[in-house]
Amino acid sequence: MTNLAPAPAIQATALQKRYGRVEALAGLTMTVERGEVFGFLGPNGAGKTTTVKLLLGLARPTAGSASLLGAPIGDLETRRRVGYLPELFRYQPWLRAREVVDLHADLMGFPHAGRKAAIADTLELVGLADRARDLVGTFSKGMQQRLGLGVALFGRPELVFLDEPTSALDPLGRVDVRAIIRTIRDRGAAVFLNSHLLTEVELVCDRVAIVAKGKVVSEGPLDDVLGAPEVAIRVTGLEPSALPELESFGTAALDGDRLTLRGMDLERVPDLVASLVKRGCRIQAVDAGRRSLEERFIDLVGGEGREPGAAA
Repeated sequence: MTNLAPAPAIQATALQKRYGRVEALAGLTMTVERGEVFGFLGPNGAGKTTTVKLLLGLARPTAGSASLLGAPIGDLETRRRVGYLPELFRYQPWLRAREVVDLHADLMGFPHAGRKAAIADTLELVGLADRARDLVGTFSKGMQQRLGLGVALFGRPELVFLDEPTSALDPLGRVDVRAIIRTIRDRGAAVFLNSHLLTEVELVCDRVAIVAKGKVVSEGPLDDVLGAPEVAIRVTGLEPSALPELESFGTAALDGDRLTLRGMDLERVPDLVASLVKRGCRIQAVDAGRRSLEERFIDLVGGEGREPGAAA
């Protein structure tokens, strides 16, 4: 008997949402596979928050469909298998850290058998094992962020939504969170990461989707979204008529003294430089590499801005 592959962690097809005359989502389609970290990016007003609300069943779509872990969005039983860290949250300052996690264990119907050990494991995972008995009111913003992450990860969910998980953390804390995200991915869970810190996304995500005006404008593995490597050379003495002869290295373009080759094998950069020197050119500088996620993001949505009445 053939074993069927599990359904994707998230499947959204032509998802739409209107608030009166405002179109927050205009037909969003995307897939998040299990066991991957998926970055969800876009400018303010692009529809990111609306998307998360729809996927979590906190709002109903105007049109289209979506599923989580193979079940239609809004399925109550599936919610037990989903963790969520919102961007803005507050816990009662008079509760102790372990009591906050225990409260959420009650809300999700986690059995009492084994609960104490599960809470201890969760607090250990987010670096709060030694503060389990401390009041939340004594926690710094970074510690509260860690506690929120612990709540989202309690019970080993199969899908985790993280909204700005490193926003209140120092650089060392961000390193820790990246390690935690990789740990839960390696356990087989899918992580849906929403962050404005594009360098963080670039460091931890397997695939990304960039959304603008309620639609996905680019989705795929990070390398595919960033595009082919690019080599930029400041060169003098190169005539435009020589460009066709450089096409064997990549797609060549010359703007003043700046020669750009896209789609080039970076290991061939020395050969390119040698070819230019042989032609009598003088090389002033060589910049070889791939565009950053921030640069690619600006390419795709830099001109969008926030429109009046746009939903986040």
